[in-house]
Amino acid sequence: MASLLPSSSTFSKVVHRKLISRQHLRKYSWLPDVLRVKHSIIGRIVGPVLTMTLIAGLVVYGWSKGKPVTLTNSVTPLLAVVVGLILVFRNGTSYDRYYEGRKAFGSLTSHVRNLSRSIWVQVALPPKDDLKGKTPATDISLAQLRRRKVDALKLTLSFAFATKHYLREEDGLEWEDYAGVIPRSFTRAHHVLVASRRNSVATSYSAIVTDTLTTTPDKSRASTPERGASTDGSGVLPVVGATKRVRVKRSKTNIKTPLLGGSEYRVDFEDSSIPLPLIVAHELTRMIFAFRRDGLLETVGPAGVNAMNANISSMVDQLTNVERIANTPIPKSYSIHLKQCVTLYLCALPFTLVKELGWATIPIVTVVAFTFMGIEGIAEEIEMPFGLDESDLPLDRYCSDLKEETDFMIDRLPEGGTGGYGWDDGEGDD
Repeated sequence: MASLLPSSSTFSKVVHRKLISRQHLRKYSWLPDVLRVKHSIIGRIVGPVLTMTLIAGLVVYGWSKGKPVTLTNSVTPLLAVVVGLILVFRNGTSYDRYYEGRKAFGSLTSHVRNLSRSIWVQVALPPKDDLKGKTPATDISLAQLRRRKVDALKLTLSFAFATKHYLREEDGLEWEDYAGVIPRSFTRAHHVLVASRRNSVATSYSAIVTDTLTTTPDKSRASTPERGASTDGSGVLPVVGATKRVRVKRSKTNIKTPLLGGSEYRVDFEDSSIPLPLIVAHELTRMIFAFRRDGLLETVGPAGVNAMNANISSMVDQLTNVERIANTPIPKSYSIHLKQCVTLYLCALPFTLVKELGWATIPIVTVVAFTFMGIEGIAEEIEMPFGLDESDLPLDRYCSDLKEETDFMIDRLPEGGTGGYGWDDGEGDD
């Protein structure tokens, strides 16, 4: 009988549990969200709404003093139809951008996961008993292979982080969330490039990264500056334009063409740059090539290599998609015209209502202004979904989840091991 009774700890939890919690109330009632100010659009539109309320109060006050401030009621319905259509189109367009941004970053996440899994399992030492003698000879140890695979996984993860910073116009590699993400071999090439630029030494990036990603751990660690260290003794590493900002740059206009007589755009390579995600994709492609060259992808053959390269190409495609959203804002003329139409309608509204409603015109105009301006405010807040506002996409959380998955894969999931028999050399059953 005593076993059927709840324990004292369970009973205390039941007693202290709220009978009506906020979560349960929100499930059955709109009231919590109706009275909610945090995460709402009120803070963004409170100024314009109060301005419309003040204008309505002045109109009603003039009407109470006998001033001729009334207008016919046939004016506002025409403006209401136009404003309503524009608001619907504006809100739909903004949410399409928000949804497309989330879908593109979700596809990018999927390709990062697929590429990481493929590298971790399929990159393996070639079979020892090569009956056909076509496997490239390699003297890579299991420890060296694991280090190279870890660098490849971290570089794959770095593509997502670099895309996030690229969309937010955050240049350089000195961001806190890059710690433990970008491999040392990649940061070493960056710091050497920084030093060469400061010393005006003509050092190309290709010369710096040659054989960088295939060096031993000791050499890589010895030649890599610690994070936060300085090459000039100042304690802070200089930030270079490692990423290209999401804006039009490096172009000159008003250059006459001999044939058309018009103007054209010409690229100025004096301060040229490339987006950091593309540099990461380039290094990933080089790593896949090195794995194939060293005979570490013989178990999957050309088909597996092509699948990995297809994942990298798809990651670049999704980068282009989010870049398209970031580089194609809604035209300012459209937003300005919409605000002008809404303002014109709200200013004309009290003149048409004051004769019938009197002092009740003020709260009516306030509610209408709150509704119309709130829709426009929401559309303006979500049209660029990659920022740091509360309503923007939580890119930091998406990248943190990816980092947690990658760390879990490296620490706990088994690798593919040594390549076995039945491997594909890409030449069929010869």
